[in-house]
Amino acid sequence: MAHCVTTWQREHGRHGLPWQRERDPYRVWLSEIMLQQTQVTTVLAYYARFLERFPDVAALAAATPDDVLAAWSGLGYYSRARNLHRCAQVVMAEHRGRFPASAEQLATLPGIGRSTAAAIAAFCFDERAAILDGNVKRVLTRVLGNGCDLAVATHERALWRQACELLPHDGADMPAYTQGLMDLGATVCLVRRPNCLACPLQSLCIAQREGRPEAYPVKTRKLVRGARESWWLWLEHANAIWLQQRPAKGVWAGLWSLPLFEDEAALQSAAQLLGVNPESLPSIKHALTHFDWRLHPRRALLYKASEVEMQLGPGRWVDRGALHTLGMPAPLRRLLAP
Repeated sequence: MAHCVTTWQREHGRHGLPWQRERDPYRVWLSEIMLQQTQVTTVLAYYARFLERFPDVAALAAATPDDVLAAWSGLGYYSRARNLHRCAQVVMAEHRGRFPASAEQLATLPGIGRSTAAAIAAFCFDERAAILDGNVKRVLTRVLGNGCDLAVATHERALWRQACELLPHDGADMPAYTQGLMDLGATVCLVRRPNCLACPLQSLCIAQREGRPEAYPVKTRKLVRGARESWWLWLEHANAIWLQQRPAKGVWAGLWSLPLFEDEAALQSAAQLLGVNPESLPSIKHALTHFDWRLHPRRALLYKASEVEMQLGPGRWVDRGALHTLGMPAPLRRLLAP
Protein backbone atom coordinates (compact mmCIF):
# COMPACT_ATOMS: atom_id res chain seq x y z
CA MET A 1 0.00 0.00 0.00
CA ALA A 2 2.77 2.46 0.92
CA HIS A 3 4.40 2.09 -2.51
CA CYS A 4 1.08 2.81 -4.26
CA VAL A 5 0.57 5.97 -2.21
CA THR A 6 4.09 7.36 -2.64
CA THR A 7 4.16 6.64 -6.39
CA TRP A 8 0.77 8.28 -6.87
CA GLN A 9 1.73 11.32 -4.80
CA ARG A 10 4.90 11.95 -6.79
CA GLU A 11 3.00 11.78 -10.08
CA HIS A 12 -0.48 13.08 -9.26
CA GLY A 13 -0.46 14.61 -5.79
CA ARG A 14 -0.43 18.28 -4.85
CA HIS A 15 2.96 19.97 -5.26
CA GLY A 16 2.18 23.68 -5.53
CA LEU A 17 1.26 24.53 -1.95
CA PRO A 18 3.80 26.92 -0.35
CA TRP A 19 4.50 24.70 2.67
CA GLN A 20 5.19 21.59 0.60
CA ARG A 21 8.76 20.36 0.17
CA GLU A 22 9.60 22.41 3.26
CA ARG A 23 12.06 20.96 5.76
CA ASP A 24 11.76 23.90 8.16
CA PRO A 25 9.78 22.62 11.18
CA TYR A 26 8.49 26.13 11.93
CA ARG A 27 6.81 26.47 8.54
CA VAL A 28 5.49 22.91 8.48
CA TRP A 29 4.13 23.32 12.02
CA LEU A 30 2.44 26.60 11.10
CA SER A 31 0.78 25.10 8.03
CA GLU A 32 -0.42 22.04 9.96
CA ILE A 33 -1.99 24.16 12.71
CA MET A 34 -3.65 26.50 10.20
CA LEU A 35 -5.05 23.61 8.19
CA GLN A 36 -6.87 22.17 11.19
CA GLN A 37 -10.58 22.84 10.65
CA THR A 38 -9.79 25.28 7.80
CA GLN A 39 -9.89 24.97 4.01
CA VAL A 40 -6.62 25.17 2.05
CA THR A 41 -7.89 28.10 -0.02
CA THR A 42 -8.49 30.13 3.14
CA VAL A 43 -5.14 29.20 4.68
CA LEU A 44 -3.05 30.27 1.67
CA ALA A 45 -3.42 34.01 2.21
CA TYR A 46 -3.13 33.79 5.99
CA TYR A 47 0.00 31.62 5.81
CA ALA A 48 1.86 34.15 3.66
CA ARG A 49 0.83 37.13 5.79
CA PHE A 50 1.63 35.34 9.04
CA LEU A 51 5.13 34.44 7.84
CA GLU A 52 5.72 37.99 6.73
CA ARG A 53 4.79 39.21 10.21
CA PHE A 54 6.49 36.36 12.12
CA PRO A 55 9.21 34.87 9.85
CA ASP A 56 10.58 32.45 12.45
CA VAL A 57 9.83 30.95 15.84
CA ALA A 58 11.85 33.63 17.64
CA ALA A 59 9.75 36.42 16.13
CA LEU A 60 6.53 34.63 17.05
CA ALA A 61 7.68 33.97 20.61
CA ALA A 62 8.61 37.63 21.10
CA ALA A 63 5.23 38.91 19.88
CA THR A 64 2.42 40.05 22.16
CA PRO A 65 -0.79 38.00 22.37
CA ASP A 66 -2.63 40.86 20.65
CA ASP A 67 -0.14 40.80 17.75
CA VAL A 68 -0.69 37.07 17.25
CA LEU A 69 -4.47 37.21 17.56
CA ALA A 70 -4.60 40.16 15.14
CA ALA A 71 -2.64 38.19 12.54
CA TRP A 72 -4.92 35.19 13.11
CA SER A 73 -8.16 37.18 13.13
CA GLY A 74 -10.68 35.65 10.73
CA LEU A 75 -9.23 32.12 10.72
CA GLY A 76 -11.39 31.08 13.67
CA TYR A 77 -10.73 28.45 16.34
CA TYR A 78 -8.62 31.01 18.19
CA SER A 79 -7.29 28.51 20.72
CA ARG A 80 -4.98 27.47 17.86
CA ALA A 81 -3.42 30.92 17.81
CA ARG A 82 -3.00 31.03 21.59
CA ASN A 83 -1.40 27.58 21.58
CA LEU A 84 0.78 28.60 18.64
CA HIS A 85 2.12 31.53 20.65
CA ARG A 86 2.69 29.43 23.80
CA CYS A 87 4.37 26.71 21.77
CA ALA A 88 6.80 29.19 20.20
CA GLN A 89 7.70 30.50 23.64
CA VAL A 90 8.33 26.96 24.93
CA VAL A 91 10.51 26.15 21.91
CA MET A 92 12.60 29.23 22.59
CA ALA A 93 12.78 28.79 26.37
CA GLU A 94 13.20 25.03 26.65
CA HIS A 95 14.59 23.88 23.30
CA ARG A 96 16.96 26.75 22.42
CA GLY A 97 14.78 27.80 19.50
CA ARG A 98 14.87 24.41 17.76
CA PHE A 99 11.89 22.12 17.38
CA PRO A 100 12.43 18.60 18.76
CA ALA A 101 13.19 16.06 16.04
CA SER A 102 10.86 13.25 17.18
CA ALA A 103 7.08 12.95 17.10
CA GLU A 104 7.07 11.85 20.73
CA GLN A 105 8.84 15.03 21.87
CA LEU A 106 6.87 17.29 19.53
CA ALA A 107 3.60 15.99 21.01
CA THR A 108 4.60 17.40 24.41
CA LEU A 109 4.49 20.98 23.07
CA PRO A 110 1.36 23.15 23.54
CA GLY A 111 -1.26 22.64 20.85
CA ILE A 112 0.56 19.81 19.04
CA GLY A 113 -1.38 16.56 19.06
CA ARG A 114 -0.19 13.15 17.99
CA SER A 115 -1.13 13.50 14.33
CA THR A 116 0.36 16.98 13.93
CA ALA A 117 3.55 15.86 15.69
CA ALA A 118 3.82 12.91 13.30
CA ALA A 119 3.34 15.15 10.25
CA ILE A 120 6.14 17.50 11.35
CA ALA A 121 8.44 14.56 12.17
CA ALA A 122 7.71 12.85 8.84
CA PHE A 123 8.09 15.93 6.65
CA CYS A 124 11.11 17.44 8.39
CA PHE A 125 12.99 14.51 9.90
CA ASP A 126 11.85 11.45 7.83
CA GLU A 127 10.59 9.75 10.98
CA ARG A 128 8.32 6.73 10.56
CA ALA A 129 5.33 8.18 12.38
CA ALA A 130 1.68 7.76 11.47
CA ILE A 131 -0.76 10.63 10.98
CA LEU A 132 -4.47 10.22 11.53
CA ASP A 133 -6.36 13.40 10.76
CA GLY A 134 -9.91 13.37 9.42
CA ASN A 135 -8.91 12.86 5.78
CA VAL A 136 -6.52 10.04 6.60
CA LYS A 137 -9.05 8.29 8.83
CA ARG A 138 -11.46 8.29 5.90
CA VAL A 139 -8.88 6.83 3.49
CA LEU A 140 -7.68 4.12 5.87
CA THR A 141 -11.08 3.00 7.15
CA ARG A 142 -12.32 2.63 3.58
CA VAL A 143 -9.26 0.76 2.35
CA LEU A 144 -9.26 -1.54 5.39
CA GLY A 145 -13.03 -1.88 5.57
CA ASN A 146 -12.79 -0.81 9.19
CA GLY A 147 -16.40 -0.44 10.31
CA CYS A 148 -15.65 -0.03 14.01
CA ASP A 149 -17.15 2.98 15.72
CA LEU A 150 -14.32 5.52 16.05
CA ALA A 151 -16.27 7.33 18.77
CA VAL A 152 -15.07 4.44 20.98
CA ALA A 153 -11.53 5.13 22.18
CA THR A 154 -10.35 1.52 21.91
CA HIS A 155 -11.42 1.40 18.26
CA GLU A 156 -9.55 4.61 17.46
CA ARG A 157 -6.44 3.26 19.19
CA ALA A 158 -6.71 0.12 17.06
CA LEU A 159 -6.82 2.27 13.91
CA TRP A 160 -3.68 4.07 15.10
CA ARG A 161 -1.94 0.68 15.37
CA GLN A 162 -3.05 -0.24 11.85
CA ALA A 163 -1.82 3.12 10.53
CA CYS A 164 1.60 2.46 12.09
CA GLU A 165 1.77 -1.02 10.55
CA LEU A 166 1.16 0.41 7.07
CA LEU A 167 4.07 2.90 7.17
CA PRO A 168 6.80 2.54 4.54
CA HIS A 169 9.96 0.89 5.82
CA ASP A 170 12.24 3.51 4.31
CA GLY A 171 12.12 6.81 6.18
CA ALA A 172 13.02 8.64 2.98
CA ASP A 173 9.56 7.74 1.66
CA MET A 174 7.78 9.26 4.65
CA PRO A 175 7.25 12.79 3.26
CA ALA A 176 5.67 11.49 0.04
CA TYR A 177 3.62 8.86 1.88
CA THR A 178 2.32 11.30 4.47
CA GLN A 179 1.52 13.93 1.86
CA GLY A 180 -0.02 11.27 -0.36
CA LEU A 181 -2.51 10.16 2.28
CA MET A 182 -3.44 13.80 2.89
CA ASP A 183 -3.84 14.45 -0.84
CA LEU A 184 -5.96 11.36 -1.39
CA GLY A 185 -8.32 12.39 1.39
CA ALA A 186 -8.51 15.98 0.16
CA THR A 187 -8.87 15.42 -3.59
CA VAL A 188 -9.95 11.83 -4.34
CA CYS A 189 -11.37 9.95 -1.36
CA LEU A 190 -13.97 12.61 -0.63
CA VAL A 191 -16.68 12.42 2.02
CA ARG A 192 -19.38 12.26 -0.64
CA ARG A 193 -19.00 10.88 -4.16
CA PRO A 194 -15.37 9.71 -3.89
CA ASN A 195 -13.56 9.37 -7.23
CA CYS A 196 -12.63 5.70 -6.83
CA LEU A 197 -11.52 5.34 -10.46
CA ALA A 198 -8.69 7.83 -9.84
CA CYS A 199 -7.55 6.21 -6.61
CA PRO A 200 -4.27 4.24 -6.57
CA LEU A 201 -5.69 2.07 -3.76
CA GLN A 202 -8.81 1.03 -5.67
CA SER A 203 -7.77 -2.62 -6.02
CA LEU A 204 -7.01 -2.84 -2.29
CA CYS A 205 -10.06 -0.95 -1.04
CA ILE A 206 -12.65 -3.06 0.77
CA ALA A 207 -15.18 -0.22 0.86
CA GLN A 208 -14.97 0.19 -2.92
CA ARG A 209 -15.35 -3.57 -3.37
CA GLU A 210 -18.47 -3.45 -1.21
CA GLY A 211 -19.80 -0.55 -3.27
CA ARG A 212 -20.41 1.65 -0.22
CA PRO A 213 -17.41 3.89 0.50
CA GLU A 214 -19.64 6.58 2.00
CA ALA A 215 -20.41 4.20 4.89
CA TYR A 216 -16.89 4.75 6.26
CA PRO A 217 -15.63 5.94 8.67
CA VAL A 218 -18.18 5.07 11.34
CA LYS A 219 -18.57 7.53 14.21
CA THR A 220 -21.88 7.45 16.04
CA ARG A 221 -21.37 10.31 18.47
CA LYS A 222 -22.99 13.27 16.77
CA LEU A 223 -22.47 16.91 17.67
CA VAL A 224 -25.64 18.44 19.07
CA ARG A 225 -25.76 22.04 17.92
CA GLY A 226 -27.26 24.71 20.10
CA ALA A 227 -28.36 28.29 19.55
CA ARG A 228 -27.46 31.51 21.33
CA GLU A 229 -28.61 35.11 21.06
CA SER A 230 -26.69 38.18 22.25
CA TRP A 231 -26.68 41.97 21.82
CA TRP A 232 -23.67 44.16 20.92
CA LEU A 233 -23.44 47.77 22.06
CA TRP A 234 -21.43 49.72 19.47
CA LEU A 235 -20.31 53.01 21.00
CA GLU A 236 -18.36 55.60 19.03
CA HIS A 237 -16.65 58.74 20.24
CA ALA A 238 -14.29 61.01 18.28
CA ASN A 239 -13.64 58.36 15.59
CA ALA A 240 -12.87 55.73 18.23
CA ILE A 241 -14.82 52.61 19.26
CA TRP A 242 -15.15 51.22 22.77
CA LEU A 243 -13.89 47.63 22.93
CA GLN A 244 -13.57 45.14 25.76
CA GLN A 245 -11.31 42.10 25.93
CA ARG A 246 -13.07 38.78 26.27
CA PRO A 247 -12.19 36.51 29.23
CA ALA A 248 -9.17 34.21 28.97
CA LYS A 249 -11.45 31.18 28.67
CA GLY A 250 -14.58 30.55 26.67
CA VAL A 251 -15.82 31.70 23.27
CA TRP A 252 -13.53 34.23 21.57
CA ALA A 253 -11.16 34.03 24.54
CA GLY A 254 -8.74 36.94 24.62
CA LEU A 255 -10.23 38.68 21.58
CA TRP A 256 -11.50 42.26 21.58
CA SER A 257 -15.23 42.76 21.22
CA LEU A 258 -17.98 45.32 21.56
CA PRO A 259 -19.68 45.09 24.98
CA LEU A 260 -21.87 41.99 24.84
CA PHE A 261 -25.25 41.57 26.56
CA GLU A 262 -27.43 38.51 27.07
CA ASP A 263 -30.67 40.37 26.34
CA GLU A 264 -31.77 43.68 24.87
CA ALA A 265 -33.21 44.92 28.15
CA ALA A 266 -29.75 44.82 29.75
CA LEU A 267 -28.24 46.66 26.78
CA GLN A 268 -30.92 49.35 26.85
CA SER A 269 -30.42 49.80 30.57
CA ALA A 270 -26.69 50.38 30.06
CA ALA A 271 -27.41 52.72 27.15
CA GLN A 272 -29.82 54.74 29.28
CA LEU A 273 -27.17 55.19 31.97
CA LEU A 274 -24.82 56.51 29.28
CA GLY A 275 -27.49 58.86 27.93
CA VAL A 276 -27.76 57.33 24.45
CA ASN A 277 -30.55 55.79 22.40
CA PRO A 278 -28.83 53.25 20.10
CA GLU A 279 -30.13 52.49 16.63
CA SER A 280 -30.83 48.92 15.60
CA LEU A 281 -28.66 47.38 12.88
CA PRO A 282 -29.33 44.16 10.93
CA SER A 283 -28.72 41.01 12.95
CA ILE A 284 -25.75 38.78 12.21
CA LYS A 285 -25.81 34.99 12.23
CA HIS A 286 -22.46 33.43 13.08
CA ALA A 287 -21.85 29.65 13.10
CA LEU A 288 -19.44 28.25 15.67
CA THR A 289 -18.49 24.62 16.28
CA HIS A 290 -21.17 23.85 18.84
CA PHE A 291 -23.83 26.46 18.26
CA ASP A 292 -25.28 29.12 15.98
CA TRP A 293 -24.98 32.61 17.40
CA ARG A 294 -27.35 35.42 16.45
CA LEU A 295 -25.85 38.81 17.28
CA HIS A 296 -27.87 42.02 17.34
CA PRO A 297 -25.75 45.20 16.98
CA ARG A 298 -27.03 48.44 18.47
CA ARG A 299 -25.07 51.59 17.53
CA ALA A 300 -24.78 54.98 19.22
CA LEU A 301 -22.58 58.08 19.12
CA LEU A 302 -21.34 59.07 22.56
CA TYR A 303 -20.58 62.73 23.24
CA LYS A 304 -19.27 62.26 26.77
CA ALA A 305 -16.87 59.33 27.07
CA SER A 306 -15.67 59.66 30.65
CA GLU A 307 -18.26 57.38 32.30
CA VAL A 308 -18.10 54.43 29.92
CA GLU A 309 -15.73 52.30 31.96
CA MET A 310 -17.66 52.98 35.16
CA GLN A 311 -20.90 51.79 33.53
CA LEU A 312 -19.62 48.95 31.31
CA GLY A 313 -16.46 47.73 33.01
CA PRO A 314 -12.83 47.66 31.79
CA GLY A 315 -12.15 48.40 28.15
CA ARG A 316 -10.46 50.92 25.89
CA TRP A 317 -11.19 53.40 23.15
CA VAL A 318 -9.60 52.21 19.91
CA ASP A 319 -9.15 54.56 16.99
CA ARG A 320 -10.65 53.21 13.78
CA GLY A 321 -7.24 53.28 12.15
CA ALA A 322 -5.84 50.96 14.81
CA LEU A 323 -8.54 48.28 14.76
CA HIS A 324 -6.41 46.05 12.53
CA THR A 325 -3.79 45.75 15.30
CA LEU A 326 -6.17 43.89 17.61
CA GLY A 327 -7.46 40.35 17.48
CA MET A 328 -11.20 40.50 16.86
CA PRO A 329 -13.84 37.92 15.88
CA ALA A 330 -14.43 37.77 12.14
CA PRO A 331 -18.09 38.95 12.27
CA LEU A 332 -17.09 41.98 14.32
CA ARG A 333 -14.23 42.89 11.99
CA ARG A 334 -16.69 42.77 9.09
CA LEU A 335 -19.23 44.84 11.02
CA LEU A 336 -16.72 47.58 11.84
CA ALA A 337 -15.15 47.67 8.40
CA PRO A 338 -15.44 51.12 6.74
